[in-house]
This record gives sequence, C-alpha cells and structure tokens, in this order.
Amino acid sequence: MTVLIAGAGIAGLSLGLTLHQIGVPFRIHESARDLQPLGVGINLQPSAVRELFDLGLEAELEALGVRTRSYGFHTKSGREIWTEPRGTWAGYRWPQYSVHRGAFQMLLYRTLIQRAGEGCVVTTSRASGFTNHAGKAELHLQGAAGPLSVTGELIVGADGIHSAIRHQMYPDEGAPVWAGAVLWRGTSRAKPFLNGGAMILAGHDDQRFVAYPITGPDPETGLATINWIAEIRVDPAQGWNKEDWNRAADKAVFLPAFEGWTFDWLDVPGLIRGADKVFEYPMVDRDPIPRWTDGQVTLMGDAAHPTYPVGSNGATQAIVDARLIGAALRDHGVGPEALLAYEAIARPHTREVILANRGGGPDAVMQRVEDLCGGEFERIDDVIPHAELAAHAARYKQLAGFSIEALNSQAPLVGALAGGPG
Repeated sequence: MTVLIAGAGIAGLSLGLTLHQIGVPFRIHESARDLQPLGVGINLQPSAVRELFDLGLEAELEALGVRTRSYGFHTKSGREIWTEPRGTWAGYRWPQYSVHRGAFQMLLYRTLIQRAGEGCVVTTSRASGFTNHAGKAELHLQGAAGPLSVTGELIVGADGIHSAIRHQMYPDEGAPVWAGAVLWRGTSRAKPFLNGGAMILAGHDDQRFVAYPITGPDPETGLATINWIAEIRVDPAQGWNKEDWNRAADKAVFLPAFEGWTFDWLDVPGLIRGADKVFEYPMVDRDPIPRWTDGQVTLMGDAAHPTYPVGSNGATQAIVDARLIGAALRDHGVGPEALLAYEAIARPHTREVILANRGGGPDAVMQRVEDLCGGEFERIDDVIPHAELAAHAARYKQLAGFSIEALNSQAPLVGALAGGPG
C-alpha cells in the first residue's frame, strides 16, 4: 500500500509525517542531491500550527520561530492603516509563527528520518511523469544513473510550481503566470520593531515592503534576524529579463526606490543594506485547474494551487493539504476514492484563494488608501471607517480557512500523534 510522494519540500515532508502517523507506507522522491536550508521567511498560520502540534512538533516550533503578535498595513510613509492581533493574541487556541523556511523544512526532514528511517526519502530522484495501471501507479524518475520507475498504490505530486506531475495532466498549460511584479527577498540583523513580533506591509500595489522577525533578539546585542521583501511592479516591455528568476540580485537595482522609506519605527533602506545576500523572484501563480486527480495520482501544495505570496498562507495550505490527504486515506482507504475526497474539500477552497490573492487579498486596503488620499492622512477613519477595514480582514480569514471561530471549533483533521502532545 505504498504512497509515492514526488518532492521533499514542506508539502511532501508534511505528508510523509502524516502517513507515518496513520501507518500508511510511503516513500518520498526528491530531485536535490542534498536537502539544504534554503529560502527566507515564511508564516505558519494557526490552522497549520494546530496540525504541526498534533504531529508532536510543539517544542521544536517554539524553539525555531517567533510567535507573530500582529499583522499590519501601512502607507509608503509609515502611517498605520490597519493592524490586527495574530495567533493567541487574536483568540486562536494556537499561535502563528514566523520562521526561516529552510530551517523549518530541515526540522520536518530530521523528524521524518528519525521516525521513519533514512530510506523514506530518496534524493537525486526527480519526478518526470507517471502511468496509471489497474489498482496502482508508476512514478517515472530521473535518477543519478538515468531514468527509472517505481510503483505504488498512489502518487502524490508535491513537486512545486514547476511540477512534472501537473505538466503531464495539463501539457498545454505553459509557464507560470507573471503579472509584472518582482520580489527581492533577504534577511538582515536589526533591532525588532513595534511590539517585537509584528509583521508589517507598507506601500501600495506598485511598490511595497514587508518585514517581520524570524528569530528572537540576541540577549547580548538585542538584534534579531528580520526577514524582508521589497516588491516593485515593472514594465515587462522595457526589456526586463524574465528568465533571470531565482538568482542572487544586486541591491542597487531596487534600493534607490526605497531610499525615502525611513519611518520612525523602521529603517527600510537600512534593512536592505544590511542583507548579505538578496534573491530575486517573480510574483507568479497559475490559473486554477478543473481537477487535481488522475486515477491513482493527485497534486498538493504549489503543484496543485500556486498562488501569489499574499495573505501568508502558502506553506500553511501545503500542511493542511497533507493532513486532509491523511484523513481521507484513513477514512476511505488507500485508493482513488481518498484522493477524490481530499480534492473535493481542498480544490474549491484554494481556487477562491488564488483568485482573491490576484485582487490583492487582505493587502488591497493599501492600494485603496493610496487611491483615496495618496497615503497621507491624519486619521484613517476619515479615509476608510474602522468597521469596513475590520470586515475586509474578516472576509479574507474566512476565505483562507483560518477564521478564529471556525478553526477553534473545528474537529481535528487527523488528531494528535499517539503518545505525543494533543
């Protein structure tokens, strides 16, 4: 009854931990030779943290990340538009964490190897396609010695936005959709700002800055590691090389646009200058697709629903996908019926998130304020009433699946690890 998983990112590793928990044999095939702690900061919403706690990772998360206290929108001059509490400060039963993506991935990997053994993850083993057979599926791979195939009962494509599994299902889909925004991401050592656990977004649709701590302050220096994202919308017609994604970048390309963004509580150009390395990414997604499942094969995470990094729920949804698949396999057995049951829950929901994030998601209020007053005001209530801002924030939480009342009252997706914390 082996489940074959293509990809050892956050999605695939979370699924491996879930399958080990419920006693379903699995094997993960990963394209990289060695897993490395790559990337920068991500956020884990309470809906994912609950599942990670049920996997027995409460102490590890507390040691690894920073509890996110608040989430706020500001104008390009630093004026506060809307700030709301997050995690337990908002009334959730579970915290929200800001963590280093690579460190979190390595935590999942180490935990999985400790629990399931070294052989559960096969590296240098890139998925290239699949074949459905009666009652089983064949995963085609490019291994270190050349092409090979392995057979299991089910295949789950967790191989990211450039998924080979998805490409076989939708061979004419083409490249990810780029709307013209470029993200530069880095980390810098700096004093924590505001309440010490704040995630902030400043600016508007054409230019914005995001920052939040992913470590606590050093007891001696008082400095924390601050994750930041600088975003600028560019004109593709002006010769921008769209092929240069995912590479080390020169700060001089974008720093001048942020030179005036020095607030009394945050030095944006100082943060940018303080980064040792900066990486460049496109702001891309893919159109929602009408099905994720083909016979004994399904998709999860970015292979299923890549979305703009808006609303801080990409990694969260990947973890929730893993738990939904686990629950479906437990309830329906290891077969296509379980994959269809998982898809029936997750696909309609994530479709709405993809489309909402294209419209700015919760961040849309920043552009609205920019349009109404150029981002300059004495009282935000004179621009947009508080009740309207609160309603906008509540609608997105409901859409993204982490409204406080719904999550706190929801039954566990899989349940707690036997003998572990509940």
